[in-house]
Amino acid sequence: MAEKIYCEKGSLIVSNTPVIPYIEGDGVGEEIWKYAQKIFDQAIFKAYEGHKKVTWKPLLAGKRAFEQVGEWLPDKTLEVLSSHLVAIKGPLETPVGGGIRSLNVALRQELDLYACVRPIRYFAGVPSPLKQPEQTDMTIFRENTEDIYAGIEWESESDAVKKVIAFLQQEMHVNKIRFPETSALGIKPISRQGSERLIRSAIQYALKQGLKNVTLVHKGNIQKFTEGGFRKWGYELAEREFAEELATGQLILTDVIADNFLQQILIKPEKFDVVALTNLNGDYASDALAAQVGGIGISPGANINYTTGHAIFEATHGTAPDIAGKNQVNPCSVLLSGCMLFDYIGWSEVSNRIITSIEKALKNQQMTADFANLIEGVPPLSTSEFAKTLLAYL
Repeated sequence: MAEKIYCEKGSLIVSNTPVIPYIEGDGVGEEIWKYAQKIFDQAIFKAYEGHKKVTWKPLLAGKRAFEQVGEWLPDKTLEVLSSHLVAIKGPLETPVGGGIRSLNVALRQELDLYACVRPIRYFAGVPSPLKQPEQTDMTIFRENTEDIYAGIEWESESDAVKKVIAFLQQEMHVNKIRFPETSALGIKPISRQGSERLIRSAIQYALKQGLKNVTLVHKGNIQKFTEGGFRKWGYELAEREFAEELATGQLILTDVIADNFLQQILIKPEKFDVVALTNLNGDYASDALAAQVGGIGISPGANINYTTGHAIFEATHGTAPDIAGKNQVNPCSVLLSGCMLFDYIGWSEVSNRIITSIEKALKNQQMTADFANLIEGVPPLSTSEFAKTLLAYL
């Protein structure tokens, strides 16, 4: 009988027949999910010979939800995601001109998915702008609920922003707003609690994976109390909770200014194992790193609350309406996100099989158009042909 996944004393309890919700997504979402589900199911069967099986539970969100029920993010969807803990999703369209600012941000905020986890690695055969892309192998931990994701801002010349500017000038004696008459304002809250839980998760992940180097990326040289606080609180946390690991050399904690980090990942990416960043810095860095190893078409992602167990694994690319329905999209982002899901629930035999299949296909230059068109003489596979290739390698 299929059962929900639940969390007990900080650990996931997963039966042999878990129910895992999925959101197909908009645009290319339908195509990538259709083939991904076949590959997931076949990999599970091959790994466990029928002794384990996932029941996939469809949920509505995005454009399809709005068309069917008049809501971009129905309450029922949130209820199921909350009660089932672990889910996977494709790309979602965000409404233009009103409604939810971002569906992805809304999901992260509603479920308090404070860690955006993005493993960055190179697959042999994939075109890259770097001479040695294989040296890029790190995992990004990006804070997922604070900073600009708080969404606190006021429009230029609005009554609201005038009140905020008047308060800053009159009550807080701020005199550094150069053009107060036309300035829009935003507030980026960065807290000790939010920073600590993100950095703690990054350190715990590194130790579990046998990795030593954890790097804090920040702009604390300019923003002393927000970005600087992130750095300060990270060191204090490590000294308080991981003193033994620091003393024995199991853990090496360092920090780097954000703009320098963006240089270093091009020059010496091998220096970094696990990287913890504030929200906006993490946004820039994770996409830049994805480009180094082939692009977001092959970049997986997860949004996790390691305390409650809630996690949503997702394709990191957009809805790509220009190629939707054309059988051209690369399904690797959602496939590798699924591998992260299987690792998360303790089914690593499944993820290993899928990753090995992807490695074989790409090394043999069996790839979709996003990669094949960058390599002379390599014919592109359709989405369905690429999926059949992976199924054969399984």
